Amino acid sequence: MSELLNRLRPADPIQRLFAGLMLLLILGGATAALFETPLALLPIGLGLGLLVIFTDWTLLYYLLFLTLAFSREIPIPGGLSLDVPSEPLMITLTSCVIATLLMRRVRLPTREVLHPIVVVLCLMLLWSVTSSFFSVDSTKSIKYILAKIWYLVPFILGTLLLVRKPADMWRVAGFYVAGTCVTVLIIIVRHAALGFAFDGINPAVQPIYRNHVTYATVLALLLPFSWYGARQATGLPRLGWRIATGLMLFGILTAYTRASILSLPVAGIFYLIIRLRQMRLLLIATVVTVMAGTSYFVSENNYMLYAPDFEKTIFNGKNFQKHLEATYKLQDVSGMERVYRWVAAIRMTADKPLVGSGPSTFYPEYKRYTVRSFRTFVSDNPEKSTTHNYFLLLLAEQGFPGMLLFAVLLGISLLMIQHLYHRTAPHSDLRYVVLACGLSFVVIVFHLLLNELIEVDKIGSFFFFNLAVLIRLGSWLKEAKGEVVT
Repeated sequence: MSELLNRLRPADPIQRLFAGLMLLLILGGATAALFETPLALLPIGLGLGLLVIFTDWTLLYYLLFLTLAFSREIPIPGGLSLDVPSEPLMITLTSCVIATLLMRRVRLPTREVLHPIVVVLCLMLLWSVTSSFFSVDSTKSIKYILAKIWYLVPFILGTLLLVRKPADMWRVAGFYVAGTCVTVLIIIVRHAALGFAFDGINPAVQPIYRNHVTYATVLALLLPFSWYGARQATGLPRLGWRIATGLMLFGILTAYTRASILSLPVAGIFYLIIRLRQMRLLLIATVVTVMAGTSYFVSENNYMLYAPDFEKTIFNGKNFQKHLEATYKLQDVSGMERVYRWVAAIRMTADKPLVGSGPSTFYPEYKRYTVRSFRTFVSDNPEKSTTHNYFLLLLAEQGFPGMLLFAVLLGISLLMIQHLYHRTAPHSDLRYVVLACGLSFVVIVFHLLLNELIEVDKIGSFFFFNLAVLIRLGSWLKEAKGEVVT
């Protein structure tokens, strides 16, 4: 009997590993079917996770970007939610990255680990932890901190570990663009059945995207990659990038999202600013404008002069042109609802200026700070959305330190983009990498003025990915000059 078992036992270690995993899968599947619970599949999941950690997790990293466009938010117990499959993959990748660094398989250059952007990101995370000690809802704040960790580790450290040359960057972008273009085709077909109507875009994008804003933002942030991807490629890849560019541009125009359409000329203006080396002047002008505007609105309660007329705030769901007209007349309900929440965010900040209410606690805490004069007919907020301005969200939830750290991060990043642009040769692959990541980063930042999107997996992923590639690009420039990267 023992001789028969010895013959049946695989002799090769890889075959034994495969047989063990198959046994776990069969037992887990049978148990899951018998007791009608997916928890029985947990051992096989853990087994696969350990296998990936101790072998090669590169494919898992690329799989995340390939499936990112199809990720969906599902509710979990405790009033929280989880993006599937992106967040489970991000959690697994976090373990992989940490295990790789602890086992010293790969060593990151000191200049990258101690880069000012990495330092500021760590300080932001530490301040989030500090703010959480004073949170009005500890559960939500802890979930925010955990999510922030499994965003930063894969997309910053993971990217620094795996994106070792420009071709790797284009491959990652290509995977995400390819997956996104498939969703665009699906949405175009569904939207066409509704006559490409303005009020038909939200039903067309769901459930792939949360709403038309997320959909249009993803297309806008990927457009620089497809544009410059076509310029650096040849043959069929160039054709593929060009087709993707046209498809995504059509998707942006038919998404009827004002911020995304406007972000494209804004990216063009940013290109001129970095080319003319005027980024410092822009940052100084921005700070002065924000301080002057804040002083004006706060003094003598001047903000009350801009309270909307409840009866005149409207939503032109059938006509995009009238929707734009209502926007500049301050009669658009979505714009006025933003002001309603911005006022509440500022009042929250005044109450807790140092630590805020705690990460991820704006809803429903803001309702205690609203001013009735700014109320609109959608102020009940059944979708539980927040400020629609990421800077004010940080102010309200994490106080002035949290917002100022984020502002410093943006300032350093924008100056770094300009610096890298002028260190790269015209029409070179590295110049195209700078422009693709830099303009994509600017598109995301512009959207943050009207929405809070860093915590959205389809968008926050590339916010951090762009930063990591720009950090790595400094090393590529040193290597191109024959310098040793330490």
